Amino acid sequence: MALADLAPNLSLTQMLEGRARETPDDDFLLFRNQAHTYAQVEEEARWLAAALASMGIEPGDRVAVILPGCPEFVLSIFALARLGVVLVPMNPRLAEAELRYMLRHSEAVCAITVENLYGVDYLQLFEELLPQLPELQYLVTVGEEDLWYDDRIYQFEDLVSAGRGREVPTAVEDDPDALFTIVYTSGTTGKPKGVELTRRNLLHAAEATNSGVGIQAGDRIIGVTALFHVFGLGPGVLGTALAGATLVVQDEVRPGESLDLIESYRVTVHYGVPMIFAAELNEQRSSPRDLSSLRVGLVAGAPMREDLFTAVEAELCPLLLTAYSLTETASTLCLCLPDDPAQKRRFTVGRPVQDTSIRVVEQDGGRLPVESLGELMVKGPGVMRGYYRQPRETTASFDEEGFFRTGDLGIVDEEGYVHLVGRRKDVIIRGGSNVYPREVEDRLHAHPAVLEAAVVGVRDDLLGEAICAAIVPMEGAIVTEEEVQEWCRETLADHKVPDLVRFLDAFPTTGTGKIRRVELTRLVEADRTSPGS
Repeated sequence: MALADLAPNLSLTQMLEGRARETPDDDFLLFRNQAHTYAQVEEEARWLAAALASMGIEPGDRVAVILPGCPEFVLSIFALARLGVVLVPMNPRLAEAELRYMLRHSEAVCAITVENLYGVDYLQLFEELLPQLPELQYLVTVGEEDLWYDDRIYQFEDLVSAGRGREVPTAVEDDPDALFTIVYTSGTTGKPKGVELTRRNLLHAAEATNSGVGIQAGDRIIGVTALFHVFGLGPGVLGTALAGATLVVQDEVRPGESLDLIESYRVTVHYGVPMIFAAELNEQRSSPRDLSSLRVGLVAGAPMREDLFTAVEAELCPLLLTAYSLTETASTLCLCLPDDPAQKRRFTVGRPVQDTSIRVVEQDGGRLPVESLGELMVKGPGVMRGYYRQPRETTASFDEEGFFRTGDLGIVDEEGYVHLVGRRKDVIIRGGSNVYPREVEDRLHAHPAVLEAAVVGVRDDLLGEAICAAIVPMEGAIVTEEEVQEWCRETLADHKVPDLVRFLDAFPTTGTGKIRRVELTRLVEADRTSPGS
């Protein structure tokens, strides 16, 4: 029986040990021209688990993993799973305030982080954070610097070596519905919320994605750069292991490098958001590569224009599928299939995956008939347990039948395909990442030269949506676009910094003084497309 047939009752330790036993020399990971076989990853993850256990890390503890795409991230996933430790993946591009909040909120006892990245010295950063985080006892660093550490700071490779020959704890992955990971996302107010996901949640989404796309042993997969993202964790790492395929890991999105890797490794499957495919299309047109090995692509995270979809299928990947993915549903929720009509693949996000139900409701929760526009609600094996340490938020997110409120507006047609229309809230989907205007507006309002500020999303060929900050300056104030962006960059993650800044004399408002956001969006988009702008 195939390993995939045993999911989700299969533990990650059993999965990896099975692969290492059956196909030990097959490549699991390809990173920077170096192959990591299933046997090698299993062995090193076991050693890492032994070393972490010797430090006193126990089942139920939280360990934060703050790394870019790299083999150490994958080793950490399987080592923590063996110990029954809760994985808390975090984006290494987070601003210090966000990172501190998530570490404190998750009560992480250990953080596995990179030494230097994006110009940030993480050792220095954590030297400042450790005194503020009493629960955080240990820091494990990934890098090549030969530095002196105290008894709370270890180098990753040293831990792996130290675990060799140690007694390995018996795997404690018994309950598929136990808390496996806390993945942070932004709620309707833009504040981080910890999504509680189980092994059952993640393996269901991973196997559903594999089945829909047709992932098999021998496939080589690219496009999973953000391993801290729920898609990278589920369909990316776990889906690859379930199928016995190979994952091409990248630490950052570089279109030219991606195309080179597809050509040299004969990659067959490409995951990504529209922004990635658009950038690669431009690169391919300027410097063509042999991409004939690509069989299928999967796009999610943001709407994709019809002309871009058509061009990608013609020039990059012969078959492109669309999907609907949420952190709260462990990633893939709906999926187009290879034999779906082209029109459905282009204009819908497919139908719900196996054992998953979607209904469309009015604002008051009343069910709507087929072809009606309303909020999408979902129920199935991929849906989260709840929001960590937020019982009221969790209760408000489900109805009495256990359906989760997605906050997305959509239509389910007569054939069961889901058409996404927009967001219930004014979220901006920039390059596949959610950005909530209020968080950016709060930062803008703190600037001494800003009288009023409103943030809206505007159409963008590369990002899907770009962030535009509309500002009414204080009387007599002098402020530039660059100054506003730099002000935001001090406390916000890079993907939340406005791409555009427009200065206005006044905002369009309703009779009660509320900003007319639709009208404001039209105004700034018209200004953007006008001659000379």
